[in-house]
Amino acid sequence: MTISNASPVTLSTLSAALHNRELSSVELTTDYLNRIERHSDLNAFITVDPDSALKQAEEADRSIATGNPGPMTGIPIAHKDIFCTQGMATTCGSKMLEKYISPYDATVVERLKQAGAVTLGKTNMDEFAMGSSNENSFFGAVSNPWDKNRVPGGSSGGSAAAVAAGISPAATGTDTGGSIRQPASFCGLTGLKPTYGRVSRWGMIAFASSLDQAGPITRTAEDAAIMLGIMAGFDQRDSTSVERAVPDYRAALDDSLDGLTIGLPREYFDQGLDSEVGDAVERALHQLQSQGVRTVEIELPNSMLGIPCYYVIAPAEASSNLARFDGVRYGYRADNYQDLNELYCRSRTEGFGPEVRRRIMIGTYALSAGYYDAYYLKAQKLRRLIANDFEQAFAHCDLIVGPTAPTTAFRIGAKTHDPVSMYLNDIYTNAANLAGLPALSIPCGLDSQNLPIGLQLVGNYFDESRLLNVAHRFQIESDHHLQQPTKV
Repeated sequence: MTISNASPVTLSTLSAALHNRELSSVELTTDYLNRIERHSDLNAFITVDPDSALKQAEEADRSIATGNPGPMTGIPIAHKDIFCTQGMATTCGSKMLEKYISPYDATVVERLKQAGAVTLGKTNMDEFAMGSSNENSFFGAVSNPWDKNRVPGGSSGGSAAAVAAGISPAATGTDTGGSIRQPASFCGLTGLKPTYGRVSRWGMIAFASSLDQAGPITRTAEDAAIMLGIMAGFDQRDSTSVERAVPDYRAALDDSLDGLTIGLPREYFDQGLDSEVGDAVERALHQLQSQGVRTVEIELPNSMLGIPCYYVIAPAEASSNLARFDGVRYGYRADNYQDLNELYCRSRTEGFGPEVRRRIMIGTYALSAGYYDAYYLKAQKLRRLIANDFEQAFAHCDLIVGPTAPTTAFRIGAKTHDPVSMYLNDIYTNAANLAGLPALSIPCGLDSQNLPIGLQLVGNYFDESRLLNVAHRFQIESDHHLQQPTKV
């Protein structure tokens, strides 16, 4: 078997090829390392470690030879640079952690290693996961493989660009307000945000602790099911991890959709939605209806207030989480300071980029005496109302479907001077984070500029199997997930 750019390569096909000895992990890993080098102009990776990757590949080949391979033994993948990786730089896309070498692996990294996956390196990201375009990285912006003048989405844009360009077959990401799903939408991929607590956050550097959740970015729903089955599960080191059995996510992929009810929120099909995106979503709904799915109109009256709610809660939590980066214990430290106060101020001013500084200031203000009740407490009350809206909606439907983002990928630099316009890219995604619900994005077409369009599916708590089942059946009957950028 040879790996080519003619058609997208999936984890399931790679696994079969490795187990049947059609190629070795060393050969496969070498091929992907070469691809990364050839496509360095995308800036998708911050760190690549060929020596470590090839050593892991050799171990994987030995495991396959002994007849004891794991579910992903020998398959190279990439990790978003927010996951701690032992002996490898973990930067969070920030000057603050530019030289930080983690002494341990995050649980997600650890579990994928135990399953036999080979780590190619760490992917670029918006600094501390704060962004919707991957333009906020200290290491420079990432380009979208579909059009290198456009953004890949954020904050997991490096992971999405790597998978879309075929320089990694799959990657990990994190989603705080849409940071897996929106890049998946912009890059024509499958991106899954699990239920909050389904995947351990231990070793995942925190942005907003009550919103952050790790998940896979892959070509197909089947590949997402494979990765989630490895990543999910209780972790006693994470106090937010839910002690709940992990189902076989692949077992239900082929279940019939006949009789399934999909809710269509009227708020998701308003004037802010690009007409081409809306048309693609409508066509996707017709395809699902042809498989026996029934649609009902629902209301999520508070969901459109998710943006202001999110941009109080997330910065407030970030201001607390990022207080540890002070130039004293680890991370960037300024030179030539006169006293401790100047050390703090200069280290944080020089170590953090403008978007991170902006959100820390917003969050500190929202938590300050005199403003806590006016902003933070009200945002938390609104968060409860948003969750209640979903609860009421699921009394009438099995899952909720709509667009992932209001537009396709925009040009690099188009929104960097308009933070509010940038924040509105997450208008359809952040409500799921506020409620803690599982959600995924799958490609459902291309616009007139040949840019991918994403379809979002939101499920009830711990109903990832149903989401993956619907996504898989949709992909069986369509070829949107097989489309690839022609410019890489």
